Amino acid sequence: AAHNLLRPEAVEAFFYMWRSTNDTKYRDYGWDVFMAIERVARVPMGYSGVLNVNLPGGHDNRQQAYFLSETLKYLLLLFSDDAALDLRQWVLNTEAHPLRVRPP
Repeated sequence: AAHNLLRPEAVEAFFYMWRSTNDTKYRDYGWDVFMAIERVARVPMGYSGVLNVNLPGGHDNRQQAYFLSETLKYLLLLFSDDAALDLRQWVLNTEAHPLRVRPP
């Protein structure tokens, strides 16, 4: 489909792949996504889903909560130092909320 609802799943995958491999291509992918969001989803009052990424100006006029709470959080973490969130001490739930891992 040619629409983009600013969902977090791809950026989440880039984050985990970066952390697993330290292969900079995952940060490159994340940067490309961020720049595309800025280019096609930025609107005067925030960000909006895009009805057709091949046609300019077609927005769904919705800034979904998951865009701010998940998509942007994973982008931030993707470009942060690993110490910002130690994955040996924290796990992210399905809403990208960090939960401390209990010791065994």
